[in-house]
Amino acid sequence: MNRLFDFFSSILLILISSPFLLIFSILIICINRVCPIHFSKRSGQNSKIFLMPKFITMKKNTPQVASHLLKNPDKYLTKLGKFLRKTSLDEIPQLFSVLVGHMSLVGPRPALFNQYELIKKRQSLKIDKLKPGITGYAQINGRDNISNKEKIKLDYYYLKNKSIKLDLKIIYLTIYKILNSNNISH
Repeated sequence: MNRLFDFFSSILLILISSPFLLIFSILIICINRVCPIHFSKRSGQNSKIFLMPKFITMKKNTPQVASHLLKNPDKYLTKLGKFLRKTSLDEIPQLFSVLVGHMSLVGPRPALFNQYELIKKRQSLKIDKLKPGITGYAQINGRDNISNKEKIKLDYYYLKNKSIKLDLKIIYLTIYKILNSNNISH
């Protein structure tokens, strides 16, 4: 049931967001002279590495670490990057990962391939059995402003309480928080 919801929702959302996909792709190509999509190695379901697409928001020389771990993340942002991240529009290409089944609309955010401690803790609690999501319970409860320990606690809560009702609540609160720019630091 969840896969069908993800599949049809991703098709609908790709169709709705296609003008944004086109506009931001053209803007990124014109401004940065690079391919508009960046594929980052992420830990997916069962800790299997997959390539997750996002709009390019960081400069080429940016270290491959979670952006909140950078000493001065703003110095690595592209001209359009700050806006795309603040509005979460850089996440639109992830709808294609949902379409092909690497991700879900709702689930724990996929860790970077080199976030070993986070991946190991998720494995020990079986959180990694869930498909990673574009949004999740930790996203609506702090996003960039919480520690990995708190993310794990929230991801574990989601694992134990996963339901359609909770997923719909998370989607609703995600939209609300994006529109209000809550807990989005960079």
